[in-house]
Amino acid sequence: MIVQTLSAAISGVEACSVNIEVNVTPCEQQKTIVNIIGLPDAAIRESRDRVWSAVLFCKCYIPRGRVTINLAPADLRKSGAAFDLAIALCIICMDRKLPPESLKNTMIVGELGLNGEIRPVRGILPMAVHAKRIGIKRMLVPLANTEEAAVIEGLEVYGMTHLIQVIQFLNKQLEVPRAVVDIQALYQRGQGTCPDFLDVKGQESAKRALLIAVSGNHNILMIGQPGVGKSLIANRIPGIMPTLNLNEAIEVTKIHSIAGELPVGGGLIVTRPFRSPHHTVSGAGLLGGGKNIPHPGEISLAHRGVLFLDELPEFKRDVLEALRQPMENGVVNIARASGNYTFPADFMLVAAMNPCPCGYYGSHPNRCSCSWQAVKMYRSRISGPLLDRMDLHIELQPLSREQLTGKRAGETSASIRQKVMACRKIQDQRFEHTNIRSNAAISGKDLDQFCALDQEGKDFINKAMNSLRLSARSYDRILRVSRTIADLEGDANINAAHLSEAMNYRCMDQENTNRNRERW
Repeated sequence: MIVQTLSAAISGVEACSVNIEVNVTPCEQQKTIVNIIGLPDAAIRESRDRVWSAVLFCKCYIPRGRVTINLAPADLRKSGAAFDLAIALCIICMDRKLPPESLKNTMIVGELGLNGEIRPVRGILPMAVHAKRIGIKRMLVPLANTEEAAVIEGLEVYGMTHLIQVIQFLNKQLEVPRAVVDIQALYQRGQGTCPDFLDVKGQESAKRALLIAVSGNHNILMIGQPGVGKSLIANRIPGIMPTLNLNEAIEVTKIHSIAGELPVGGGLIVTRPFRSPHHTVSGAGLLGGGKNIPHPGEISLAHRGVLFLDELPEFKRDVLEALRQPMENGVVNIARASGNYTFPADFMLVAAMNPCPCGYYGSHPNRCSCSWQAVKMYRSRISGPLLDRMDLHIELQPLSREQLTGKRAGETSASIRQKVMACRKIQDQRFEHTNIRSNAAISGKDLDQFCALDQEGKDFINKAMNSLRLSARSYDRILRVSRTIADLEGDANINAAHLSEAMNYRCMDQENTNRNRERW
């Protein structure tokens, strides 16, 4: 007799079905030999010991003979301990303690302890999404993962704590309540407190630039001496970003669930992610990867949110250069011997750097100890193509004594967030029948439609392009930023004032142009 049931495995950021098949054949030695096939990793091969102990703890027995456990499809590499519960139930069916029919139309996921305890696993949410997609009606998951799976409507989710409880439930000897989740309650619970922009003294031009960047989802580079407030401002960005809608929340939670970043018992991530990796991060840590099956990296964990790179020139050159393709395409592609994997990476890049190695170039002439060659070498760590992909670069000036000793004044995060939400609403209406999500995502072919210029605007930008020697990519990004500035002002059309402000937020382009003129 062959007993079958359904489980799931993670491939990239999606789940795929795994059929668990268990068969027992006679063995000459009159003993039990367990063999697991179907490209399992070490964690799955060790599951035979966990399952054996858990089944015996529940006073069930593994039949004598050669027990073959097949994880189909056989050409898909599988990892993790999520198949323990499904394998154990198939073996218990072989012992006739469960009818095989009880496992039909059910997806079963969970790790087993030696005493039969059911422990949480990664990737429950993408598995639940996949179960609904293929028409599965019922899903048995660890109790700690119940809220995560129950977010998917139309799927009966039951949280289990012990193997004995599952046996009694499937034998209809025990009633287990179906998990129900209040989405609104999850949103209210998930709204954390963020630092307020009111805490930042001065730096009004930087706040204005951050308002534009967040409103249009533009990349921004902040340049300033140590202690001027770059990190202080960046850490307050989550407080002015709009809340994720339900589809975006599920999309983000899937990634964090697979990466093991979701807290135990957590449901939905409703606030936009803010990731700040250290500058010693490796390429695999930033982009994603792994020895066998790749896992999401920091840029995928920042999907629909912010990736903050502090001390930008201190990052490894090859790591920074690897950002260029994801910044353009919104995805990262990883090729391995086991297959090709695609991870989402639609993030807003916020970067900060000092103007020179000592940090004081340009602000205190007598304080900077760096030679011009040292400054040039330091800034050359950021390549031109990467700098070209930053929509805004701004310089933060040191505060005066009056600003430092005076009272904090300015807009609160709540006030700035209202402006962001109003601007995002305009964009939602503009892009309602398109796949565009924000002004920063306007493709080149759509710029003529959404960022049309009058004759005055064309004359202005033509003069600026000639004087600053800007690239075609810089031209496109100036138009996108101008579109956001116009939306913040409530203007339907882009005018020369909007273009002028957008160009003023590209100080590195202006400095490079002046440097080239001095050289020639």
